[in-house]
Amino acid sequence: MTVPVRTGFTPEKPQILSLAQSGQTADMRCRELNLTGDKHRRLLDAAIRSLDTGITHSVYIVNVNNALKALLLALTLCFAGVIFLSLRDTSAKEGGKAPQFNITTDNGQHVTPTAFGGKVLVLNFWATWCAPCVQEIPSLNEFQKEFAKNGVVVVAVSIDKNPQRYRNFLDHVRVSFDTVRDPSANISAEYGTFQYPESYIIKDGRVVRKFANAENWLSDDMKQYVKSLL
Repeated sequence: MTVPVRTGFTPEKPQILSLAQSGQTADMRCRELNLTGDKHRRLLDAAIRSLDTGITHSVYIVNVNNALKALLLALTLCFAGVIFLSLRDTSAKEGGKAPQFNITTDNGQHVTPTAFGGKVLVLNFWATWCAPCVQEIPSLNEFQKEFAKNGVVVVAVSIDKNPQRYRNFLDHVRVSFDTVRDPSANISAEYGTFQYPESYIIKDGRVVRKFANAENWLSDDMKQYVKSLL
């Protein structure tokens, strides 16, 4: 027997399944939307971090540029200072006027480049801690003894900062020439002396000879030269 079925009729069970499927679809869509939202937030956070990094990098570049500009300015000023000092160089030169100084030696003698109580002045710059200076002292000491009667005056200017060490050294090493301590090294700086020992032979207020190293003051050449100045 055939049971007639009405057109358009949907059994209840399939209808229930359809609703369940719709719910699952909606739930999956919601989760998809949530995931999409999370993705957008992650993209936004990444963009913000990238922006922060870009700003930080830009600030770093600006700071580096400012530091380089400051360094360039400092170097320029330093270079300009060197040029200025070279243009106004007052250091002693052979044949030139001896830079002025006014000192009183340890023995109470008043000495200037033109008034020192003799004909020829030997101005020696030294220090107790300078080995070549100490090695030079014996010949310089004998040189003074030999030429004192001829009007040669040796004045040794020490740049020692420690007065006790200076005094102890001279108490131990007796010398015949005049000595004086210039701890600020002002006189040697005026003469352009920055390495020791260094000596200048001065006559009539002018530098006639400069010795940039330790010398044997008893050598024949030295004696002959000094005699030619007397």
